[in-house]
Amino acid sequence: MSDFARQQGEFQRGILASDDSVLAELLDSPKEKRETLFAVYRHAYSARLVEAMRSEHELLHAYLGDEAFDQMARAYIASHPSQNANLRWFSTALPDFLRSTKPYRGHPVISELAALEKALNDAFDAQDCEVLTLAAMAGFVPERWNDLRFRPHPSAARLDLSTNASTIWLALKSEETPPEAGAPAEPCRLLIWRQDVTPMFRELAPEEAMMWDEAASGIPFGVLCSMLATYDDPDGAAARGAGYLHSWITAGLLAGVFGGD
Repeated sequence: MSDFARQQGEFQRGILASDDSVLAELLDSPKEKRETLFAVYRHAYSARLVEAMRSEHELLHAYLGDEAFDQMARAYIASHPSQNANLRWFSTALPDFLRSTKPYRGHPVISELAALEKALNDAFDAQDCEVLTLAAMAGFVPERWNDLRFRPHPSAARLDLSTNASTIWLALKSEETPPEAGAPAEPCRLLIWRQDVTPMFRELAPEEAMMWDEAASGIPFGVLCSMLATYDDPDGAAARGAGYLHSWITAGLLAGVFGGD
């Protein structure tokens, strides 16, 4: 390793790991000590990461405000040194950090806002692919439908929230005053995906959430309808299942179907 490469490595370690051994490689300027000069680089690096987090979590930033968000971001930076050259992935562990770290873990709406924004960001960046169409489904004869299995679009994800974070997110997105944080009687079951180029989400009723989760795991349509029959009106289970399936296809939530040969 060249001496220059070694110095670069020590300089990087000094910024990322707060390792002061690099100061032995630096010189004081006529006006400032080396410690002060190097602190400028450390501050600039931290400020760039905070800026990236503000961009990735725009509505969480709006909810917390500048001071509280930046304080939270610096705490995250200290506990999660950057491991990726792409800033897009730096805050990927933020929901888990907020869920497990004081004082944020005492306010679950914060971690759930972060989780919702992360899911929407991930949906936007998910792999593109063709979507299943109603015309393609028409090619399967009724006798084959029981065996059909469905492949979710790569952008599709489920998220269960214990707070009203989704309602707060919608208010912030509309630049309205958000409601007070609270916990609804039932969990909020969200389905997140990208339709065309727009990430979006909607809340699912318990029955549809169950059907989506099982369908996404590869359960065939006939079994799904049997499971729906345990929720409500066994005679209407197949019709309800077909209705859910129709809504998923028209929203671009499915990437393919197999098992009907």
